[in-house]
Amino acid sequence: MWRCVVGVSFLFLIVYTSVARSDSKAGNAGITGMVLVTPIRPGPIRAGSESPTAAPLPNAKFRVTSKEGAVTSFTTDTTGHFRVSLKPGRYSVVLAENRFPKPCGPFEVNVEAGKMTNVEWCCDSGMR
Repeated sequence: MWRCVVGVSFLFLIVYTSVARSDSKAGNAGITGMVLVTPIRPGPIRAGSESPTAAPLPNAKFRVTSKEGAVTSFTTDTTGHFRVSLKPGRYSVVLAENRFPKPCGPFEVNVEAGKMTNVEWCCDSGMR
C-alpha cells in the first residue's frame, strides 16, 4: 500500500514540476521598461545644465500589434514603467492616445521565448 501511495505522489510531483516550469517559461516572455517624454521645458538647453531634459510618461496607454493585427494594450504606471507578457515574436508598440503633436512610436521590438526584453522609449513632447 505504501509503495502505491509513494509512487503516485512521486508521479504527481514530476507532472506538477513539468507543468510549473512550462507555465513559468511562457509567462516570462514579454516587454518591460520605461517610457520618457522630452523635452520637458521649452527653450534651449544650456551645456552643462543639471536640469533634467526628460521625465517619465505616467498613465499612458499603449497599443501592441503584430503582423496579424492587434495583440493587447498596456498602461504605464505613475513612474512611466510598464511590464507586459507576450508570446515570442516581433511587435510594434505605439501610444494609443493623442497626447503630443507628433506620434509616440511605433517602437519595434523582438520578444524571445523565456525572456523579458528591457526597453527605454522616448516620446517627443513637441515643446520647442
